[in-house]
Amino acid sequence: MLQTSWNDLTFVGFDTETTGKYPLTAEICEIAGVKWRGGKVVDTFSTLIKPTRPMGEAVIKIHGITNEMVADAPTMPEKIEEFHRFLQGAIPIAHHAPFDLGFIAVEFERAGLALPGEPVICSSLLSRRLIPESGNHRLQTLIGFLQLEQGAAHRAHDDAKACLEVALKCMERLVPGASLADVLAAQGGALDWSRFSMRELENKDSVRALIQATREERDVDFVYEAGSRPGQTRRIRPVGVVRSLDGDFFVGIEAGDTQSKRFFLDKVSTSSK
Repeated sequence: MLQTSWNDLTFVGFDTETTGKYPLTAEICEIAGVKWRGGKVVDTFSTLIKPTRPMGEAVIKIHGITNEMVADAPTMPEKIEEFHRFLQGAIPIAHHAPFDLGFIAVEFERAGLALPGEPVICSSLLSRRLIPESGNHRLQTLIGFLQLEQGAAHRAHDDAKACLEVALKCMERLVPGASLADVLAAQGGALDWSRFSMRELENKDSVRALIQATREERDVDFVYEAGSRPGQTRRIRPVGVVRSLDGDFFVGIEAGDTQSKRFFLDKVSTSSK
């Protein structure tokens, strides 16, 4: 597959809209994919998802999806296997892909589904290398710069279609006959689903209690070997765990504080209930 010309591959541009910033505490409220093969769109997937609890006004203002709109929508367990099948055999593409991968990987693992083996393309990373003349590399800016059809920003289907089209425009700038390996090299290397596995993190004794506390939304004690109090035990309420290419971290609010802080997991030495 890596040596296959990108023109001969199947791609799926995909996007998620969520109820918040961080996996485990936030949920997907809309998911969509647009499948491309042989120079044209051959299939689509799009659905609203009913979260397990109501969304707040701040996030509703971002994507415009209201609690009324998802009231009768299917739940994630009802749709995640269908989306998993939709991705099979295709190269996924997303804009700021690590964000979407973090949320979807959690849902695949929760449903007992294997993480896909195909490498992922990030249209944001690719555009930074191949469309340097764009003013910035936000999806809406790139849509305007490339004169693509303008859809509804922050809605999953239109953003999925847009990131697919941006990535295709980027690949057209590579040498004729460029392979998938060339595309991945242009974005700075492959993005693998396994890098965003939450289950893999749970196998580490030092962070297992943090992940459990995040899921259960309760305080946890931990030792952080950095910051202003290295080696001291802290009590914190985790609000999210993020697998990041720049280093996995969790975000939480420390006892006696009101502002959330970021703590890198490789500096967590112990944690307990």
